Amino acid sequence: MLSDVGSALAGLLALAIILMGLRYLLDPNPAAAGFGIPAARGNTVPDRAWLVVKAARDIAVGLAFAALLIDGAHRQLGYLMLAAATIPIADGTIVLRSGGPIKTAFGVHWATAAGMLIVATFLIA
Repeated sequence: MLSDVGSALAGLLALAIILMGLRYLLDPNPAAAGFGIPAARGNTVPDRAWLVVKAARDIAVGLAFAALLIDGAHRQLGYLMLAAATIPIADGTIVLRSGGPIKTAFGVHWATAAGMLIVATFLIA
């Protein structure tokens, strides 16, 4: 039962991560502002290179989640998700260290990490 719930949530998470990555490619300025980097919220245009790196990272992680889910490798997906939870933790830390909003660090990035850890627990259990 927990594995079924975990699989459904993992599928939604994989799709959401891929869509976030695509947003950084297709509509980068609002996506960068939503990330929480202070310069991205002002008139300064954020460096497009880091946006493309973020997009590639998100799409690759989402596809890796999807591949393991499709293969039925739920336990391995859970372990990958545990490791990948370090990404939003690092992103939240970057937001805080760059003077970005605390709400974004906690409410977007660290909440995502918490969700990933919960889904991973369902998949591994």
